[in-house]
Amino acid sequence: MMLACQLFVSVVRNSRTLSRLVTTWSPVGAAFNAQQRKVDLFQKNVGLFGVPGLSTPAGFEVAQQRALRETEQLVETACNNPPGALTVETFDQLSDSLCKVADLADFVKVGHPDPAFRDAAEKACINIGTVVERLNTNVELCRSLKNLLDNKEVLDSLDPDTRRVAELFMFDFEISGIHLDESKVRKAVSLNVNLLDLNNEFLNGTHLPNRIEKTALPEHIRHCFSIDGNSIQIGGLHADSPDELVREAAYKIFLYPNSSLLLCLDDLLTCRNELAKLVGYESFAHRALNGTMAKTPGKVLWLTAKDFNLMRDMKMKMNSRSTELMPWDHSYFSSAVRAERYKIDPSLYSPYFSLGACMEGLNMLFSQLLGVSFQNEQPMAGEVWSEEVRKLAVVHETEGLLGYIYCDFFRRPDKPHQDCHFTIQGGRLKEDGKYQHPVVVLMLSLPPPTRSTPTLLNPGMMENLFHEMGHAMHSMLGRTRYQHVTGTRCSTDFAEVPSILMEFFATDYRVVNQFARHYQTGQPLPKSMVSRLCESKRICGAADTQLQVFYAALDQVYHGKPQNRSTTDILKKMQEKFYGLPYVPNTAWQLRFSHLIGYGAKYYSYLMSRAIASMVWRQCFQKDPFNRDMGERYRREMLAHGGSKEPMLMVQGKELTYFSWPLPSSLSLGFLHSFSPISSFPRSPLLYV
Repeated sequence: MMLACQLFVSVVRNSRTLSRLVTTWSPVGAAFNAQQRKVDLFQKNVGLFGVPGLSTPAGFEVAQQRALRETEQLVETACNNPPGALTVETFDQLSDSLCKVADLADFVKVGHPDPAFRDAAEKACINIGTVVERLNTNVELCRSLKNLLDNKEVLDSLDPDTRRVAELFMFDFEISGIHLDESKVRKAVSLNVNLLDLNNEFLNGTHLPNRIEKTALPEHIRHCFSIDGNSIQIGGLHADSPDELVREAAYKIFLYPNSSLLLCLDDLLTCRNELAKLVGYESFAHRALNGTMAKTPGKVLWLTAKDFNLMRDMKMKMNSRSTELMPWDHSYFSSAVRAERYKIDPSLYSPYFSLGACMEGLNMLFSQLLGVSFQNEQPMAGEVWSEEVRKLAVVHETEGLLGYIYCDFFRRPDKPHQDCHFTIQGGRLKEDGKYQHPVVVLMLSLPPPTRSTPTLLNPGMMENLFHEMGHAMHSMLGRTRYQHVTGTRCSTDFAEVPSILMEFFATDYRVVNQFARHYQTGQPLPKSMVSRLCESKRICGAADTQLQVFYAALDQVYHGKPQNRSTTDILKKMQEKFYGLPYVPNTAWQLRFSHLIGYGAKYYSYLMSRAIASMVWRQCFQKDPFNRDMGERYRREMLAHGGSKEPMLMVQGKELTYFSWPLPSSLSLGFLHSFSPISSFPRSPLLYV
């Protein structure tokens, strides 16, 4: 791996000698530290992700119809063939056909800059989702699978992966209410279809800004927000602003209750509870957790907190207008404590964390640990939705091409400010014996490069990049026979383990020291700065954990038994019980809790995954983060399986034992996985909305 080389060049101008330090980057680093090369306008438009027909929004309708025709044929095949491995293969082809449209559309509806594409994609998601719910209650389809599972001779002839995938398909039939009478099945389908609309309505609402009359804010802070005529638009919390009044105003205005969205959330939770009870579960949480490592509600979690005193002391020291620590203070003053104790100034680190340097660091790490490298490829016309998107081919030193990662890293209007991983196409062994390469998108919110300066990341951005790349490599390194269980298509509380593990690499001085180079001089980040940065991560960690416990507990209560109280009243009580900072009247933070959609009743996954990732790090990589043997075993025992093996069998594998204490076994996902993105761990309060 070629890191930055330093070449001194002397230039004579007007009898003056100037010394200039030129930094040479590897092809990957150079690609991410430079402006993207323009696409040849005379090229034929190949369609989004190279999918023919998706050169226009109308292509989604064509793709839907093609998938539905394939679905009809595959359902007929599954129902008419004798039970055997072909049955499971047909189910997986059915899932793959629908997911290729739904997964792609799920990304496009939030990531494409063209509203027409977003609208067409959203309609496709709803239409495919409706078909999925009907398939989940198709009695004939279920019977074909049941005939296989009830035939001991046939079942014993199946390999372990095929048998597990068959059981997972049946599991989702069961939680969808296949056992109900015809009228209740129709009701279950209706509830699921209604949930698709409610999910979209709530998710869209969580990102909408709030407006206020310009005169309602003091004149000296108005410039901190987006001004539109006589009103001010606030679309975030400004949690890192040094101005306390800006933080307070943003918090109170952005979180001001929206009555229609409150009703939407009520309807969503009621609908989820009604569906769960209809199919035989005590609550939606019981239904959701039936396929996870946690298994049942009530195993979440623990309280740790007392870092708030440090933050209060810092607030007093900075002569704030108020000494009471408020929710809008958590992120700012925890950073201030770290900065004071370890002299951490993000602006001093950013020049060493150019995007190119960070990508070289990831490339170097994966090359040494797993024998995998990135190759930058120029997208074809129409293949990407923005000219700033980079395309990476992921190549193994002996296995060849593993898959593709589309890097949508830069901010732009109407793009969500949430770091996400989207599966576009899952990997699987195709009928012709070739492997269908996985395709994913990583979406970040980084400042774009300028003509003179590459994108510079602060330490938090760098850590988020490593986190999301952990998801991407989970998708790339899986080599499952079935796409239904490929990569991140596994138990939600296990899917976050590989990404959180990458955060440990991102905060290890031996790793950071390998790639952190000043974008102008090529000088390495001083070891003292690396050490201080890594040490600072331990400060206020308990308070951050407690905040996550509050989020997880709130999520569980919302999806538990009905409380006969408003969601805001529940929020207030849970905040008093699990979090050390007070509830602010006339705010409704739950309306910005977008994880309620993709992680409903499963938000605890971040905490459980963090505990597992910590153990994996300590027992496998803490001694040597570049240990190739351990990297290969990590891939073989965990990443390669996706969801085809129970998580606890992986973390307690005979060859690679991470735990010395027993944990419960688990199932994995259901019939067709959730189309929601895998998102990064929100380390600061509310910053992920």
